[in-house]
Parts: sequence; structure tokens; C-alpha cells
Amino acid sequence: VQLQASGGGLVQAGGSLRLSCVASARTLSGYTIGWFRQAPGKEREFVAAISEGGHSSYYANSVKGRFTISRDNAKNTVYLQMDSLKPEDTAVYSCRAGWVRESTVRKFDEYDFWGQGTLVTVSS
Repeated sequence: VQLQASGGGLVQAGGSLRLSCVASARTLSGYTIGWFRQAPGKEREFVAAISEGGHSSYYANSVKGRFTISRDNAKNTVYLQMDSLKPEDTAVYSCRAGWVRESTVRKFDEYDFWGQGTLVTVSS
């Protein structure tokens, strides 16, 4: 499964962006999907995840209340709505898919598939 994240760009602080994660050649409906980000000079960090049925979602404390993860299995797409963006949200965002237990959704190496990320830049 090859994943493609899109929707990044340059936005001012306080603005919004919506990222999309699409899979090629295979459905995403059977997988937990996680969003991760990596800022220059920093380690990769967990952002959000959603269960295969969409009934459960998980967020990093740093984005809780500002970001919303959702999925449309009919469109084979997972979204990350990002509101009230801050300069510290600047990073490359990527999505991953896998059969992941609830206890390990925040660990990027628990996922099986990933792809290229998309750059989000938030100016102050």
C-alpha cells in the first residue's frame, strides 16, 4: 500500500488547513490510520490517529481541541482538519496505515504502510 499525503502549504498563525491521505491500489478501510509530523531538527512525533471503523480517535496533547481526524472510507481518504494553527505546527506531515492496537497507535513503527509527506508552514 502506498500512501500519499496532500493539502499542505503556507498559512498564517490562526489559520486552517485540511490534509488528506489517500491510498493507491488498495482500500484504507481495514486499517488504523495515523498522522505523524517531523519538524526540522526534531524527532518525528505522533499527531492523531483514527480506528479502522472511525469510531475511535486519538490526539497528541499539543493538538487536542485544534485538530480533527476523520475518514471517508467510500472515498478511501482520511482527513486531518487543522484549525488555530501555530508556528510550532510547522513540519512535514505524513500518514501511516496498519493493523495497530489501541495501546500503540502513537508509535509510528507499529504501522505497516506509509508514503511521502506534505509540508505545512505556519508563519507568525
